[in-house]
Amino acid sequence: MSNSRVVSAVKEADFSETTAWKDFLALIKIGIVNSNFITTFTGLWLAMYFTNAQFLGSLDIMLLTMIGSSLIVAGSCSINNYIDRDIDHLMERTKNRPTVTGRVQPSRVLALGLGLIAIGQIMLFMTTITAGIIGLIGVVSYVVFYTMWSKRRYVSNTIVGSISGAVPPLIGWAAVDANLGAMPLALFLIMFVWQPPHFYAIAMRRVEEYRAAGIPMLPVVKGFAVTKKHMLIWVIALFPLPFLLSSLGTAFLVLATILNIGWLALSFAGYRMKDDVKWATLMFVYSLNYLTILFVGMVLITFI
Repeated sequence: MSNSRVVSAVKEADFSETTAWKDFLALIKIGIVNSNFITTFTGLWLAMYFTNAQFLGSLDIMLLTMIGSSLIVAGSCSINNYIDRDIDHLMERTKNRPTVTGRVQPSRVLALGLGLIAIGQIMLFMTTITAGIIGLIGVVSYVVFYTMWSKRRYVSNTIVGSISGAVPPLIGWAAVDANLGAMPLALFLIMFVWQPPHFYAIAMRRVEEYRAAGIPMLPVVKGFAVTKKHMLIWVIALFPLPFLLSSLGTAFLVLATILNIGWLALSFAGYRMKDDVKWATLMFVYSLNYLTILFVGMVLITFI
């Protein structure tokens, strides 16, 4: 074989491997997996902290929980891709998914999703029964109640989808302490209330794509003015929730309040800005930073 053919074959193999890996990451929606990893770990860490669990003595629980929760999220996202393959080609941000381009057969995507969920659930049940059940609730709420039932039918689909997105910190906590109390409930509520303004911001930026796909997101059905009001209400609803975590101390409450005030100020700014899409982009970026800073802050505050 000539040198040029060897080089060509190597490049083709590298491209194939790179494409396969990128397709896999797209199928499991790695961004969602990563964000849920953070919130799951926070729930796990806080449970260990408040129950005085030994870090080294809990490594098996940590690994089972973090890997298991990541697998069920990845599997659920894969099934979401499988179900939505008929409309994803209508949206710019989803038209290149491997389920749309045909790079991966739908049957393989479904098998991947079910396999990841099965393995992930087994790992969660190896921690506590409660963690396994909560994980299962998260899977069913995302795949059945959100993707299959509400997403294409109701403007409240974002609220329904927020249930599954709020489950990860509960899984993390339950893996260590199956007796769920006020603190893990507070983590769930923060995640639940955070999601509507976050996803409404995305919907505003992609409103025409959702309209073309026939998905009744709030900005599509009610318009930007109503969406802004809803986002403001949800942001205001976040203010009292950190006080349910008062056991974390004053420093955390100050941090959370500052973050909430910043988000509230940005929410009001939407009534003055003329470019609604630009404002929605700012809200989206702020929401990502809000979640990361708040949950990482919960962990760091335990070292003070």
